[in-house]
Amino acid sequence: MMNALLEMKRITKVYPNGVVANQSVDFSVARGEIHALVGENGAGKTTLMKVLFGLERADEGEVFYKGEKVDITSPSVAISHGIGMVHQHFMLVPSLTVAENVVLGLEPRRGISLDVKAAVRRTEELAEEYSLPVDAAARVEDIPVGMRQKVEILKALLRGAELLVLDEPTAVLTPQETVELFAALRNLRERGHTIIFISHKLREVKEISDRVTVMRNGRVVGVVRTAEATEADISRMMVGREVVFRVEKPPATPGRPVMRVEDLRLVTDAGKEVLKGVSFVVRRGEILGVAGVEGNGQTELVEILTGLRPPSGGRVLVDGEDVTGADPGTIRRCGVSHIPEDRMTYGAAAEATIRENLIADRCWSKRFNPRVLMSLKVVAEHGDALVREYDIRARSSATPVKMLSGGNIQKVVVARELSADPKVIVANQPNRGIDVGATEFIHRKLIEKRSSGVGVLLVSADLNEVMSLSDRLLVLYGGEVVALFPDASEVTEEELGLYMLGVKRMTPEEMAGAEAASAGGRADPSDAEARSPAVGGGAR
Repeated sequence: MMNALLEMKRITKVYPNGVVANQSVDFSVARGEIHALVGENGAGKTTLMKVLFGLERADEGEVFYKGEKVDITSPSVAISHGIGMVHQHFMLVPSLTVAENVVLGLEPRRGISLDVKAAVRRTEELAEEYSLPVDAAARVEDIPVGMRQKVEILKALLRGAELLVLDEPTAVLTPQETVELFAALRNLRERGHTIIFISHKLREVKEISDRVTVMRNGRVVGVVRTAEATEADISRMMVGREVVFRVEKPPATPGRPVMRVEDLRLVTDAGKEVLKGVSFVVRRGEILGVAGVEGNGQTELVEILTGLRPPSGGRVLVDGEDVTGADPGTIRRCGVSHIPEDRMTYGAAAEATIRENLIADRCWSKRFNPRVLMSLKVVAEHGDALVREYDIRARSSATPVKMLSGGNIQKVVVARELSADPKVIVANQPNRGIDVGATEFIHRKLIEKRSSGVGVLLVSADLNEVMSLSDRLLVLYGGEVVALFPDASEVTEEELGLYMLGVKRMTPEEMAGAEAASAGGRADPSDAEARSPAVGGGAR
């Protein structure tokens, strides 16, 4: 390849369990280009980048950087060659300032102490040089997600990165923040930097990249110039079939309220007010979307609704029963299913098998314990049936979850939660970090449940997801509901982004009108009761 900065040749990686993650992969990146790397979960992208960054050792193959063969045995070796990586989950210290995070490990000293002024000055100079504005003196825990990403990029640039690997960089960004990021990436390209852009968002791949490498089943199946391929072309290469990008759903027929949240408040032990009088209603047969930039109370809201955290005030009712402060088991038995944000911490037991994970919430039921002991035959039949129904890619339901790709682990979680016959599903970032095929499948399953009369509360930072799936939509900012849209199809991404950033907020009168429109025309008398708490935040 002409003017190649990076060439990975015949990379093969086989894990001890026999899984072939990379099979004779050739991957080349030209100097000064933005090169997208795409593929389904389990396609081999992550392993290939781990080999490049020294987190994994290839069993076969060679890596050439700047025309010379290199042996990258660790991240520190990769960094010394000018290779930097910004992970999907940021590697920052929240209690330190932006400047302290940027210079961490390369601290300017005054005697034995950190030279704070020098650290701030160096960070500000770097930020200005690369058009990545940050507040160098602010603590990371106090800055928005978009700025945290800039801090990660500045960290890599300070260490001399010429090649930047960005893993799902827009996963938690608003449209406005994505525009800012893309402007920064184009600026980096113009200054001679090279970028590997890993993403499942094909629209963004089309917008920002020069070329695309597509992987499937551990192999490279195609390399195309971005301008010469459509999203449909790329997705077809990824999954080997046509993918439906538009979410098809029948009109909603909402019924009576199945979950009511009244004046919900949360104050942390440190005295920080995280939720400020949040109220809303989820009805049977609808998807209520919750949009917002991460860090505005969504995680804490979901934790309260699913019994993982007690509120400081307010009430949560499920089908008329007060479950405020109840434990997760009690809330589950009331009919609440939970698809958690962090599938490996709260959603699945990595060491357990698929079938064991699929009965984790019902292993005590008579179906699996017809006598004194658990029926392993019934457990296996149940697991195998769900593996088939949810298209979980595994040899059998006896496969340990840790052997699965991220998308298939998510399918295990979704299969368990949706097969529990729930009244309401709390889905928190259900498609984070999974590929277009798995996303399409999970969207279809959520719509099937909604159409069967289940209420769905969808919390997502992905605007495309929350706008295409939701029937109604609210925006959470600073722990308050700042906007409510009775018809999600009538709001634009740009308008929604302004509410998510706190630039706009509805007045109490506008909020009341939106709630009246949401509940208007329903004959069920319980709707009147559901409207008693105003949808929105606390006092303004």
